[in-house]
Amino acid sequence: MEERSNRVKSIEKAMNIIEVLDNESELSLGEISERLAMDKGTVHRLVATLKYCGYVDQNLETKKYSNSLKLFEMGNRVVEKKGLRKVAEPFIKEAAALAGETINLGVQHEGNIIYIDKIETSETIKVGLNIGRRIPSYCTGLGKAILAFLSPERREELLSGVEFYPYTPHTVRDRESLERQLAMIREQGYCIDDQEYVDGLICIAAPVFDHNNDPIAAVSVSIPKYRYDAIGKKIDYISIAKNAAGKISGELGSRRK
Repeated sequence: MEERSNRVKSIEKAMNIIEVLDNESELSLGEISERLAMDKGTVHRLVATLKYCGYVDQNLETKKYSNSLKLFEMGNRVVEKKGLRKVAEPFIKEAAALAGETINLGVQHEGNIIYIDKIETSETIKVGLNIGRRIPSYCTGLGKAILAFLSPERREELLSGVEFYPYTPHTVRDRESLERQLAMIREQGYCIDDQEYVDGLICIAAPVFDHNNDPIAAVSVSIPKYRYDAIGKKIDYISIAKNAAGKISGELGSRRK
């Protein structure tokens, strides 16, 4: 009874708006009102407040609304303080020691991969991307390792309308080819990105699953192609990536084998 009496209904309604926007690319005031069975005037006032506070953006062309990156940035700070990065740290350090190469940890956000942590190799020539870098999922090992294990519906949401820009001569060029790659990744349990985003860079990635067995992140080993060609058969980079991802998944409560 006390919990119910202490609730502030306007805040509840504002949070419901944020949640419904989280499931869509963008919505009009009318669409938000319809989905939440909420008075349009109330929706207008709450959305205007959320926009003023920086939690909602408005598309000036369509006049529709979407959640802003402020929420994502806050979420990333939560992850950093008590979540994924802290859980993953010992395992990506272990992977880096075994591989002797750079290990990356990334999460998916609206069709892109965000690099949230990495352990760099001690080699003189280093490869990899900086923490915070945002890259299209379709042309990265981390991204495809996650995409492959999303539900078909969620994958369609993220990939519909994607323009397959050729970052290198090796970049996947169309949805049909990508889906074939993703089917193979699901079967194998890992992804090999052969110079799709950066010429001369090989990335071997495996997905990380949460307690619901949903893919929420991925771990990758980044290797210069010349070094991979020279010693790739001597070091089992695939097992290193899969084992690290599997250990992180286990710590997050996944029972996926």
